Amino acid sequence: MVLYVIVFAMIAAFLGLRLYAMLGKRTGAEQQPLARAAEDRSALASAPRTVDVTTETREPVIRNIESGAEAGLRQIVGAESGFDVGQFLSGAQGAYRMVLEAFWRGDEAALAELVDEPVLGAFNDAIGQRRDAGQTLDNRLIRIEQAVIADATVQAGEARITVRFDADIAAITRDAEGQVIAGSLTDAVETHDVWTFARRLKSGDPNWKLVDTDEA
Repeated sequence: MVLYVIVFAMIAAFLGLRLYAMLGKRTGAEQQPLARAAEDRSALASAPRTVDVTTETREPVIRNIESGAEAGLRQIVGAESGFDVGQFLSGAQGAYRMVLEAFWRGDEAALAELVDEPVLGAFNDAIGQRRDAGQTLDNRLIRIEQAVIADATVQAGEARITVRFDADIAAITRDAEGQVIAGSLTDAVETHDVWTFARRLKSGDPNWKLVDTDEA
């Protein structure tokens, strides 16, 4: 009986170590800043709404890789064996949501943590123009239908990965009095964005930053 208890204890310990290895392992694809901060959630919750739009939590397709990106991804894996495509795409989707929501809120400090120049300058210029006009955005990212790696390159020790996002967004613009002047929260609009993320390989910083945006 004692032998059985010892065996079961050893099995439980082994399974616990395996679970820790899977969930606790740090890789170069981690996106630490992408975790939603409590103040971000409270700011979103306090934003004015005309219609309660429920955001779907359905997991999007994250395994899509276009053939033109395969060679670049192999280079990245060759430079950092811990790189994981699935984890990167999950982080990229988190970044997509966080960057959009920070831009919609006009949160320049949050954007500075997530995007690089000149993207940050373009975002801040748009936020400034919106602020000068007394306008606010009440947008919602309803769902990310798909995230596809369209390109990947490595040059001078810097990795760049381009992701195409197919998403549904409900958008509305309000004036200084809070009146709706454009858009609707009841009708989601299909959007197709192409974002490029970059990171120095073999650096101590595991985070990728947004370095380019375009429309598909």
